[in-house]
Amino acid sequence: MLTVSWQAIAGAVAAVQWLRTAGLAVALVTNTTSRTRQAMADALVATGFPASADDIVTAPTAAAGYLQEHYPGARCLLLNSGDISSDLTGVALVGADDAAVDVVLVGGAGPEFSYEALNRAFRYVHAGARLVVMSRAMYWQTSEGLQLDSGAFVAGLELATHTEAAVVGKPAAAFFASVLARLGVAAEDAVMVGDDIEVDVLAAQRAGLAGVLVRTGKYQAGTHAAATVPPDHVVDSIANLPALLRR
Repeated sequence: MLTVSWQAIAGAVAAVQWLRTAGLAVALVTNTTSRTRQAMADALVATGFPASADDIVTAPTAAAGYLQEHYPGARCLLLNSGDISSDLTGVALVGADDAAVDVVLVGGAGPEFSYEALNRAFRYVHAGARLVVMSRAMYWQTSEGLQLDSGAFVAGLELATHTEAAVVGKPAAAFFASVLARLGVAAEDAVMVGDDIEVDVLAAQRAGLAGVLVRTGKYQAGTHAAATVPPDHVVDSIANLPALLRR
């Protein structure tokens, strides 16, 4: 929504600067699991965005909170593309050859999602380990086009193990609730802006926020047309958000 392959979408920097100047509380929420919050903040600042790590709420940080609350001390096998261990505070990560695994934690897809790795995750979940996933997104947008994400692999693991994964990032209602609590605002006073109609916009609307769908990033006209519920608002880009909020 703000960037594609960490290059700013036209007008996005100015839109975020306007939000800051207007005195509005802002949280940058993402299911990105390839970088830590600090690395994402550094990339955004390098592109011109006024941002810090404290502004960013990620699926990995949500996963850490979920695991500490529901499975304290659990031994977790992480399947993810990218090193996010510093954002998994309090999570006991184990090696791929560890015999004792309580939770299989799935992040974003990439080259690490080999047959061997997926089969290992399958064996642990089949043997009783919990399946916790940071996102069910099927794809994301890059400068090279759409790329397959972990949602497709999660669906396969669920089918093969007769297990329903616990989702801790978007579109989980608890994720949006934690962001609202962090900002100190009620759902009816908040707006969620995103390029994924299901994971971002309609999930936020179910949680009581207003939803704004942007036609940039991973936006697909087909999924927009097929949605069972319309988004509250549709704009071409986040560059149009200030004008929408003024209205």
